[in-house]
Amino acid sequence: MRFLASAAFLLVLFPHSADAATLDGASMRWPFALPFIGLLLSIATGPLLFPKLWHHHYGKIAAAWSVLTIGSILWFAGGAVTLAAVTHALLAEYLSFIVLLFALYTVAGGIVVSGDIRGTPLSNTAILALGTAMASVVGTTGASMILIRPLIRANLSRPHNTHVIIFFIILVANVGGALSPLGDPPLFVGFLNGVDFFWTIRDLWLQTLIVASLLLAIFVIFDVWRFRAEPLNPAKPSSAPIRIRGLLNVPLIAAIVGCKLLSAGWKPGISVDIAGTHLELQNLVRDGMLILIALLSVWLTREEHREANGFNWEPIREVAKLFAAIFVAIIPVLAMLDAGKDGTFAWLLSAVTEPNGNPKQVAYFWYTGVMSAFLDNAPTYLLFFKLAGGHAETLMNALSGTLAAISMGAVYMGALTYIGNAPNFMIAAIATERGIKMPSFFGYLFWASIILVPLFLLLTFLPIAPVLR
Repeated sequence: MRFLASAAFLLVLFPHSADAATLDGASMRWPFALPFIGLLLSIATGPLLFPKLWHHHYGKIAAAWSVLTIGSILWFAGGAVTLAAVTHALLAEYLSFIVLLFALYTVAGGIVVSGDIRGTPLSNTAILALGTAMASVVGTTGASMILIRPLIRANLSRPHNTHVIIFFIILVANVGGALSPLGDPPLFVGFLNGVDFFWTIRDLWLQTLIVASLLLAIFVIFDVWRFRAEPLNPAKPSSAPIRIRGLLNVPLIAAIVGCKLLSAGWKPGISVDIAGTHLELQNLVRDGMLILIALLSVWLTREEHREANGFNWEPIREVAKLFAAIFVAIIPVLAMLDAGKDGTFAWLLSAVTEPNGNPKQVAYFWYTGVMSAFLDNAPTYLLFFKLAGGHAETLMNALSGTLAAISMGAVYMGALTYIGNAPNFMIAAIATERGIKMPSFFGYLFWASIILVPLFLLLTFLPIAPVLR
């Protein structure tokens, strides 16, 4: 994108050092959040109000909001601070984010589940349950990219199929990733900050089981109702058996998981400084290996396998452009949030803290969740992790309910919007491209809220829920 080129130009234009100044969020006021709000509104309304213009120029529109953000920071803080902030957002946060998504999208796109799968309530529920179970092992993106295409093929002939994709986003792309740091990026952030690898499955298994089971039950009821209202399709005289091809990509997915674990466990203490952003060697090696794995998948997978999947690069291209803009436009918002009691959002710290200093666990659950739906859920998790003290040992023990509230809010409520978690947007793009009429941004928010908010209220008030400890 052009604004990325502009950022690279800043690297040359302005001097930099390892002690580059940071953006003073305490001195910033709410108008600095307007480009981010404008970008979100563009993503929400563009495909609905001017679809042709948006489809052809969404990259330029997103870049315009990013340039406006960079310009406002440049005016407020000067070139050195702007350079440091943009470099950190693109290299320390966005780069690893998009490289991982690219690798999973590419590798999973080479796995073909073929055969005659009819989109019945039974088969749909089985796929959703399988994807939910897989998500904490291969990640929400990996599970989504493996199963979304066979699910779409199975339901493409049904006149009512949009709800199937909505539940897939909720379950496979979000809720299912709550049981391990491999499942969802926020939990991986927690792992990198000292949270034990098995803490999530020990402390969140019951809540995740309740939410996932209720969601599957709701789906079965709704899908049976829609299925019975549809005209019967004549049975085919013969059916092709279910086959899985492109199996060489399975060990490549395992290699992706291994790369994530390697970067978390290997700490050589070596880093490269670019404009004040320290890029650690283990992360650079991980990202390089992920790119190599993706290229191996492209080289080794037979072309007919990707063709059978209807694979193309547009969904990941769209995600790459829009999330690059999001990571830039969100810089002032995160700076103001990070200022805590001294910033514009000081009310947020008061909202999640009792007068005696103890955390309000229900507030942590809801504030983390709602903000994760509209911001990227990984930095939102980290923000509230820091607000709660940032000490992993304390949060896993004395404040385990608070950590559970933050974790569940970030993972579960990432399902409320298309931008709450990266796989959401890719799934919607793939489904739309294959002919399924997906709801608009606000339409999806409406349906996801109707499905999820009652469950979140139930989770909040259940005696066994850790948010009430």
